[in-house]
Amino acid sequence: MRDPRLYQIAVLSALLLYGVLALDFEVPPLQAAVLLGTALLTQALCARLWHLPAFDPRSALISGLSLCLLLRTSSLGWAALAALLTIVSKFVLRWRGKHVFNPTNFGIVALLLTTHRVWVSPGQWGSVAFFAFLMACLGGLVVHRAARSDVTWAFLAFYLMVLFGRALWLGQPMAIPLHQLESGAFLLFSFFMISDPKTTPDSRAGRILFALLVALGAGFVHFVLYRPNGLLLALAFLSPLVPLLDRLLPGKRYDWKPDPVPATAPPLLAERRLA
Repeated sequence: MRDPRLYQIAVLSALLLYGVLALDFEVPPLQAAVLLGTALLTQALCARLWHLPAFDPRSALISGLSLCLLLRTSSLGWAALAALLTIVSKFVLRWRGKHVFNPTNFGIVALLLTTHRVWVSPGQWGSVAFFAFLMACLGGLVVHRAARSDVTWAFLAFYLMVLFGRALWLGQPMAIPLHQLESGAFLLFSFFMISDPKTTPDSRAGRILFALLVALGAGFVHFVLYRPNGLLLALAFLSPLVPLLDRLLPGKRYDWKPDPVPATAPPLLAERRLA
C-alpha cells in the first residue's frame, strides 16, 4: 500500500461507483467496460511489444478510470480510441525515458481537437459528493507525500490567484470563482493529472514553475480565448516544456517504489521496469 497508485485506484473506483449508482453519471456500463478493457488490453499488448518483464495494470487502471469520469461520447468506437491513444502515448511519446504527456490528458485532448463526437464532463456532482472527493484527494496527498504533491499545492495556489484575482479586478462577487472551483474535473486535474510524478519536472523548482505556467495558460484559454477545457489544453500544450525545465533545473528522476524482486529473478529485472 506504499504505492500511491493503489490509493488513487481506490478513490477513483469509489467515485465512479458512487457517481453511477447515486448521481446518475452519464457513463453507460458498456462504455465504462470498453474504456477500462481497452486500456488494460493495450497496456498488456504494449508490455509484450516493449519486452517488459511483466504486465502491470496499475497505471492503466488509473487512466481508464479517469477517462470514465471525464470523457463523454455516444460512440463506443471513440471511447475505445481514447483509451488506446492514452495508453500508447506512454510508450511512444517519451524523451530520454520519461513520458512527455500525461497519458489521460493526451488521449482526451487529442480527440477534443480532432472530432466533435467527444466532450468532457465538468462533473458537477453536488456539494456532498464534491466535498467527499476533495477530502479523499487531500487525504491522498497526506498519506503519499512522496508522490511529489508540491506541484498540486503550487498549482492550486496559482490557479486560485488567477480566479480570485480576476474576480476582484472585475468587481465580481466571490461566489463566481467559488462556483468555478466546484467541479469534479478540476479536482481530477489537480490531484490526479498535473500531479503525475512521471510527467512533471524532476526538481521542486521546476515543478513550481510548471504549475505556474499551467495555471496562467488555463486562465488564458478560459478568459482570453473564451474556450472550455482550459486546464486540459494548457497542460497538453505546456507539457513539452518539461524536458527543458529538467535541463535548466535538474533534479532526481521519480520512480515508483519497485515491487520486491524474487531472489531467483534475473538481476536486470528491476531495471527494465517501465511505468
